[in-house]
This record gives sequence, C-alpha cells and structure tokens, in this order.
Amino acid sequence: MRRSSELTKYAANAMLATRISFMNELANLAERLGADIESVRQGIGSDPRIGWQFLYPGVGYGGSCFPKDVRALQFTAERAGSSLKVLHAVEAANEAQKRVLVDKIKARFGDDLSRCHFALWGLAFKPNTDDMREAPSRVIIDALLALGASVCAYDPVAIDEAKRVMSDARRLSFAANPIAACEKADALVVVTEWKEFRSPDFDALRQHLRHPVIFDGRNLYEPDVVRAAGFEHFAIGRR
Repeated sequence: MRRSSELTKYAANAMLATRISFMNELANLAERLGADIESVRQGIGSDPRIGWQFLYPGVGYGGSCFPKDVRALQFTAERAGSSLKVLHAVEAANEAQKRVLVDKIKARFGDDLSRCHFALWGLAFKPNTDDMREAPSRVIIDALLALGASVCAYDPVAIDEAKRVMSDARRLSFAANPIAACEKADALVVVTEWKEFRSPDFDALRQHLRHPVIFDGRNLYEPDVVRAAGFEHFAIGRR
C-alpha cells in the first residue's frame, strides 16, 4: 500500500508535467503550420476525456514538485530495471521550452544583444509565490545576459529571492513596478502570468519602451488587441 501511494504521488505530477510539455510542443508546431494554439486548446479541452486543466502553453514548468517528481520517477524506474521514455522526452522538451522566448528575441533583434536592454515581467516560476527554483526566468535571463543584453526585472513578490539566487548576475537590475522596468527597454518579455500583468496600460508601455515589442511567454494577451495598440506581439503558438 505504501509503495502504491508513493507511486501515485509521483505519477500525478509526472502526468501534469507531461500535459504541459505536450501543449508546449504542440504550440511550437502550430507556429510552423500557421495554426493558432488557442483554437487547438479550446478544441481538445472540450473533449471530456481530456478536460481543460494544464493545457496552457508557455515557457515551461519549474518549481520543486514537477521537475523533482519527474526525475524521481525516472530514477525509480531505472533502479527497477525499466525506462520511462515518455518522461525523458517530457524533461527534454521542458528544458528546450525555457529557451523559446530567447530564440524569438534573437530572431527579432539578432544574435548580438550587446546594445539591447530588456524589461522582464515575472521571476517566480508561477504566480502567488516567490519560488525561483528551476524558474524559466532564470534560464531566459542567463541567456540574454550571455548574449550581451542587460535586463531590468519586476515581480510582485520574488525580487528579494531573485537577488539572492542571481546575486552574481551582471547587467541585471530590478524595478519597483512594471512600468519602471520598461523604461528605455527595447522590448518587454513576459515570463510569469501574474494577475497584475493581464491588463497593462498599452499607451504607457509604448511611451516607456524604445520599441513597441512584447514577447508574451504566457499568452496573456490577445494578438489582435496588442497589435491594434501598435505593438509587435510574439507569443507561444499564437497567430
């Protein structure tokens, strides 16, 4: 009974992680095919065998539970002489997804970002926490800094934790509010789906940004609305 309970806990989180990685890969495919992942999400979510939960594409999962439990289940299987091939793929897909926004930024601004400055909204791996463990923001910031860019980040609660875990990051600064982070930035990069990011003042954003460009890593905004406000909008699997 104890072993069944332990396996159930690992399996539940691994299943949810699998759904996330599947949707992320499907979103990447949708972009290549000219499809819209939001329409696909609504279609498959309406199937009662699938449901709506954990069908939102983005820049990958983080935190402690999903990464830890996916790896723990793989390790347990290997010790038992088995191999969970699906979970190996889930983990690989998630690590690759954390760099999707960086690839979009490079496609827009080039490989040399030494003259670029970016605003970044969202540091925690998910809303309503300051948890930075395996947060996609850390991968994105590290990649941008490695390409020569500077970054000014804002998060409602995770700034202190970010300062602690990224204390050696040069060219990384922090802002007291979302608009301040955008001051003279070449583009806005949205990484965590905090509620306060969902309805920004696009007029104010346009006045503070050097270029009206938004990289929407959580598909918070409707592309037509953002473009009507005069922005370039790069999302995950959206048209």
